[in-house]
Amino acid sequence: MELTNSRTDVSESSYPIAPRPRSQPVSQASAITRNYESRCAMFEAIKALIPNLFESARPRTAAKGHSSWLATAALLTRVATVHDEMSAGRRKKLYALLKAAFQLDDLTVAQLIDQSAEVARNAVDLYRFTRTLGEALDNEGRYQTVRMMWEIVYADGKPNEFEANIIWRAADLLGVSSRQRVALRQLVLADNATLARVSATSGASRSTTLSH
Repeated sequence: MELTNSRTDVSESSYPIAPRPRSQPVSQASAITRNYESRCAMFEAIKALIPNLFESARPRTAAKGHSSWLATAALLTRVATVHDEMSAGRRKKLYALLKAAFQLDDLTVAQLIDQSAEVARNAVDLYRFTRTLGEALDNEGRYQTVRMMWEIVYADGKPNEFEANIIWRAADLLGVSSRQRVALRQLVLADNATLARVSATSGASRSTTLSH
């Protein structure tokens, strides 16, 4: 599902205007404005689909203890390794997500990841994890879990068909609709694009400073 910002522009040819001596900067500014408005519209559409995710960054599993933490970690591990071994980028992202979601210390997160790898290897299907999470989580927690799955598979590139399929199945078992699942994917992509732009801008600024 693509979220777009549709609008009807009135052609400038309909109105007499004075010629602009420097059209290039105006054109760039207009493009920037249209891009900004489009992103704002997409963000608002996602918020409409998933209204409370933005008010509660942490899923409700934080109050449910080790069994829910382990189910979340094992589900994320299963998603991250459905097609290949866990990459360094995905392991780093898994560590960061679990630590932030459950407010755990470094040692506890490391132990949780080790335990989840064993559980994920021995699991026959996804139901063992989604049943535990479905009983423990409210809607915001379920949305956040699906969002974390997307964050894992985008940690080191574009997800393949196996990874997209397992997220679809897990989201369905958690009661997250197709529209919400796609919206969460778009949200992760938008966040990643923003981080990439910030990183590129920061790098360019450092290069300029060093050159002077």
